[in-house]
Amino acid sequence: MKLLEKFEFSGEFFSTRLFSIGDAPITLEKIILFLIVVGLAIVLSRLLQRAMVHALKLRKIKDEGTVGVFKRLLHYTILAIGIGIALEMIGISLGALFAAGAIFAIGLGFAMQNIVQNFVSGVILLIERSIKPGDVLQVDNRFVRVREMGIRATIARTLDEEELIVPNSAIVQSTVTNYTLQDSLYRLRCTVGVTYSSDMELVKQTLTEVAAALPWRVTSKPPVVLMTEFADSSVNFEVSVWVDDPWHMRRARSDLNEAIWWGLKSAGIVIAFPQRDIHLDPEVSAALTRLNRDA
Repeated sequence: MKLLEKFEFSGEFFSTRLFSIGDAPITLEKIILFLIVVGLAIVLSRLLQRAMVHALKLRKIKDEGTVGVFKRLLHYTILAIGIGIALEMIGISLGALFAAGAIFAIGLGFAMQNIVQNFVSGVILLIERSIKPGDVLQVDNRFVRVREMGIRATIARTLDEEELIVPNSAIVQSTVTNYTLQDSLYRLRCTVGVTYSSDMELVKQTLTEVAAALPWRVTSKPPVVLMTEFADSSVNFEVSVWVDDPWHMRRARSDLNEAIWWGLKSAGIVIAFPQRDIHLDPEVSAALTRLNRDA
């Protein structure tokens, strides 16, 4: 008898109305049911993600960025369906919820404008796949590598090993350079000036040989040496080579600069530096001569 009374008390406790959403009473029992359904949706999402990764591997699609985008889209889709089913099971009409949400959104629309922009931008990026994890970008004049793409923001890592949280709307609404969209080829340039008395043919030959000898350059694309400018104190040349990893361009540029330095030095070619010639009037020259003679 006591067990039955406890059971009845327990049943009443779980069925007690806590609050209401529209015409639907919300009880502890419905809350537990909602959490169970959402939890099952999360478990199902993980299982389907594993199956999808296996299917992509069978199709020889192993790019981490592509796989990550598909996994995230699948997770959000399954989670949205699970939440919708859970709401229907506890008696909350999605149509009524959307109507209430529309009224509620009017009040919070201005306050949540940035959040909504970032959310929509995140969905666009995930579907469009113009940017994906692993890509090397230039955002706000900063060189970064994308580590993770979220629904609100994209997490990137800078060359100084800093984590950068970039709002998705900033990526969608501005011009972003993606160095690895189609391929990872990057053209590395270096400018050097030599004196006007230099043998220009020898300069060009030396720079070409130095650039061609770099072990890390893309051999299918020959180096290019151009005479670019007749400057005040030098004749300037531009040396360009292709690399297949733009993320390490600083190290590659340093190697190219060192190779140019030693190559020109070995060839006896002088790297120019700023100089100024001063021409004095004859009267001034004569006065300076007299001062030196009297001294």
